[in-house]
Amino acid sequence: MMLFQPRLAVLSDLPSVEDIVWRAYSPYVDRLGRKPGPMTDDYSALIGSSRVHVIDCDGSVQAILVLIPENHAMLLDNIAVAPSAQRRGLGRKLIEYAEKTARELGYRSIRLYTNEVMTENMDLYAQIGYLETHRGEEAGLKRVYMAKTLG
Repeated sequence: MMLFQPRLAVLSDLPSVEDIVWRAYSPYVDRLGRKPGPMTDDYSALIGSSRVHVIDCDGSVQAILVLIPENHAMLLDNIAVAPSAQRRGLGRKLIEYAEKTARELGYRSIRLYTNEVMTENMDLYAQIGYLETHRGEEAGLKRVYMAKTLG
């Protein structure tokens, strides 16, 4: 298996970041009846505030991670992998990187949310130790909130 090292995104990565998010989340538009939250985020601002991490492989950005430090936990805000690069371990690598980064910054937990209709995401997160904490509606999106205690 190749070693993929995440790095902070720079503004020149913006077109790739937006393209990956668009392609990764487009299949959910019909299921949700609208664009998922990540498709409406301002990635220029997120990159400018050092919140976006990327993995390069095959000469281009293939996966993205958005991490947002909060008061009591690190928010794993978004992970997206280019469809052509899926099933290569990039998403798992980014989750491990997010957890490692959170630990290094002194956080005892990491949290995330997903839409309640994205059941495959909930199953994946549950398999790697994330527990559902609550459900709620935010910006018209029905979300499932999950968290993991970091060792």
